[in-house]
Amino acid sequence: MAMRVDLLQESYAQLYELLGEDLTAKIYDMYRGRQISFPMRLYNRDKVAEQIVEEYDGHNLAQLTREYEYSQRWIRQIIQKNREQEEK
Repeated sequence: MAMRVDLLQESYAQLYELLGEDLTAKIYDMYRGRQISFPMRLYNRDKVAEQIVEEYDGHNLAQLTREYEYSQRWIRQIIQKNREQEEK
């Protein structure tokens, strides 16, 4: 049975516009009745820190800042903390 778009709650109507009927129905089935909030950042901070340590080559601080949308200061702190741990 087709979804009645004109009767949808606002949040479901927005999902319908964005994703279509099938995905809206799946989201409804999976999450109905739950309160969901989405973090401001897409990526997990701890996982990003690990990735930065792997990718940092001594010259790509600005590139990492743009790619992961964290401040240069925070990235420098992660790199410094990693150096200190390696020295121990």
